Amino acid sequence: MLISTKGQYALQLMVDLAEHNGQGYIPLKEIAARQDISEKYLESIVKVLVKKELLLALRGKGGGYKLKRPVAEYSLLEILTALEGSLSPVSDLEKRRGSLGACKTYPVWKELDRMIQEYFQEKTLLELATPDLAGNDFVI
Repeated sequence: MLISTKGQYALQLMVDLAEHNGQGYIPLKEIAARQDISEKYLESIVKVLVKKELLLALRGKGGGYKLKRPVAEYSLLEILTALEGSLSPVSDLEKRRGSLGACKTYPVWKELDRMIQEYFQEKTLLELATPDLAGNDFVI
């Protein structure tokens, strides 16, 4: 599994929108400036996220992008798979089940795939946008 720059930037973009949730539509130019990512590159990402119904878009004056659902309802898995497709550690794991199934390593790849899917499904956008609320703040 190799997560591309598009997948990484999609998460950054979604976290940015989550952090500014409730402020209406956010222009892509503002997100690009805050995240130090090319606006042109982000355009290709938001196009996919809108098509996959993860974002709402509004064109024209006062336009931009905003989350379609509450922040807590987004898993990292759905965001990443929208851009990446499969996150499987082995290409075509299910298609190759027959040939890999005869191989003694198939259970290892299948278990790793399950762990990856489970990890990203359990992690939410809310956890990334508000790490202190997610229990990651260890103050003594």
